[in-house]
Amino acid sequence: MFLPIYLYGHPILREQTQDITADYPQLKELIANMYETMYESDGVGLAAPQIGKAIRLLVIDGTPVADTFPECEGLKRTFINAKIEKFDGKEVSEVEGCLSIPGISESVTRPSSIVVSYVDEEFQPHREEFHGYAARIIQHEYDHLEGTLFTDRVSPFRKKIIKRKLAKIEEGFTVSRYPYVSASKRSK
Repeated sequence: MFLPIYLYGHPILREQTQDITADYPQLKELIANMYETMYESDGVGLAAPQIGKAIRLLVIDGTPVADTFPECEGLKRTFINAKIEKFDGKEVSEVEGCLSIPGISESVTRPSSIVVSYVDEEFQPHREEFHGYAARIIQHEYDHLEGTLFTDRVSPFRKKIIKRKLAKIEEGFTVSRYPYVSASKRSK
């Protein structure tokens, strides 16, 4: 089922998320719906707060960008109760966008390598190291679990420039090709 995306300004995007257990209600269905929503929205990642759930769950699939970023080949993962244990490597700036902030893309500087511990959809533990754009995708989605948006990480100058656009999204005046829930309760 395609789920609506919660947009910039909605309080759920700023909430601290909670760990979940294997008995979380309809978890398999929720994960499947998140993947479907991500694919139908042309995203490479989706975190639970973006669909209105304050839980530590995110899905990613880097396959669509693997031609440009080979480290994303085969990068399809479900991260439950993820914790980034280590940030490493040089700081790299790349342009990011977000399904919760349609129409805005900005340069964000992030470490080029991370180590993440998490459990998968079978609640099997993993500890993996990711590099390059794969690390960026995970960090972006992980930020959602911490109540942080990519626009929080742009320069003060760029924040001033996008302030009006963000206000329009928050007020529900945005154009998106996918269903959404805005902070002002305007929905598409």
